[in-house]
Amino acid sequence: MIEEQKTTYGLIGYPLAHSLSPLMHNAAFKELEVEAIYNLFPLQEAEVEGFFQSLKDKNSEIFGLNVTVPYKEKVIQYLDKLTPFADKIKAVNTITIDKDRKLVGYNTDGPGFLTHLATLGVKVKNKNVTIIGAGGASRAIISVLCLLEQRPASIKIYDIEKGKTENLIDDLGQRIDLNIVEPVRSIDDLETAQADILVNATPLGMKAEDPLLIDPDQIHANLFVYDLVYNPAETKLLQIAKSRKAQVSNGLGMLFYQGVLAFQHWAELHLDDKIKKVMWQALEEGLYGR
Repeated sequence: MIEEQKTTYGLIGYPLAHSLSPLMHNAAFKELEVEAIYNLFPLQEAEVEGFFQSLKDKNSEIFGLNVTVPYKEKVIQYLDKLTPFADKIKAVNTITIDKDRKLVGYNTDGPGFLTHLATLGVKVKNKNVTIIGAGGASRAIISVLCLLEQRPASIKIYDIEKGKTENLIDDLGQRIDLNIVEPVRSIDDLETAQADILVNATPLGMKAEDPLLIDPDQIHANLFVYDLVYNPAETKLLQIAKSRKAQVSNGLGMLFYQGVLAFQHWAELHLDDKIKKVMWQALEEGLYGR
């Protein structure tokens, strides 16, 4: 349980200036009247090991963390235990820290993604899915899609970093049936024109100058385009997809649902609808100003 003391939670990754996570979690703490705060911990790669060593200090006030790019896989070496799903996919986005300073890694990205799709009415059964990016978020998404009883018909994945997709599939394939997953060497080989669902699981789109990897002519009205980037609220990819009459969504819903699950792991309680509404309103206000 979250105790009535000055406890700290937060997000590690780099960069973090775009993150809305503090708004969501601090709104929940306030509504619950809990003396806790959620902070951002932007860490350069050389700082990660020292940060985790400091978490073992019995006087540390940090009792829970979220993890974002580029550390969702790297942090595993510093943890005492992984939950079965996190262990299966080898990617962590949530960490609990108990009073004995034991660190347990969870992954709430995959469930958060599926929950958001369900609320949008997007079904994945027998659909052709294309994914850009082979990082930690992509690991979670591919894993939950392949573990579903009603799976997609196919998943094609591309990453700009040569060999990254093959390495991801070789690793995940040791623990999950990935017979519907195909790595492609070129963005054109994603064949988005024949896809039902397109997922951008990269940070591309956060900056106005970021390139658009997908040929706009590949985007069609029957395509659902999901961009994990949520800040800005409408990336160049989503703008073009909307102009071509495709159904679109940014990743704010995934952020929300994975955040609710993370909070519940930290607090060891189930959040009621009132608290969830407060968290969602904080995100909307931060992103849309409403």
